[in-house]
Amino acid sequence: MKNSLELKVVPPLAMLISAGLIYFAAQLLPVSTVLLDYRETLTGFLIALGLLVDLSAIAFFLLAKTTVNPFQPEKSSALVTSGIYQITRNPMYIGLICLLFAWTIWLGSFFGLIVIVLFQQYITRFQIMPEERALRQIFGKDYDDYCSQVRRWL
Repeated sequence: MKNSLELKVVPPLAMLISAGLIYFAAQLLPVSTVLLDYRETLTGFLIALGLLVDLSAIAFFLLAKTTVNPFQPEKSSALVTSGIYQITRNPMYIGLICLLFAWTIWLGSFFGLIVIVLFQQYITRFQIMPEERALRQIFGKDYDDYCSQVRRWL
């Protein structure tokens, strides 16, 4: 059964809303009094990792000449299972989580971790699960085999 929230908020916008929540939580509830010694390095690493994961995932979609549009998974013309898609079925969302984690570390917000978990749950329920249903209808057993070999997240 389709929920009215499914495929309604583009994942980068959901990530930006989450980043805003992390910022406001850090301002209203400053919990962290200990800054990491390597905060800048760790933040930079996570930003670079998030962007690398996102861009490589998008590149594999473009190479396969299939849609990257998260609102229309039913328009997928190829099942992408190579490259980073051998490690996770949802690298683009993992990249967004890396960016949120970088932001959380930069702000020193303990509550940012809660927002990240909520983002992950939201994306799973309202984005990934509808995508999986559409891909299962299009690719059938090939998609089921892929799902049995590669995890949804990590």
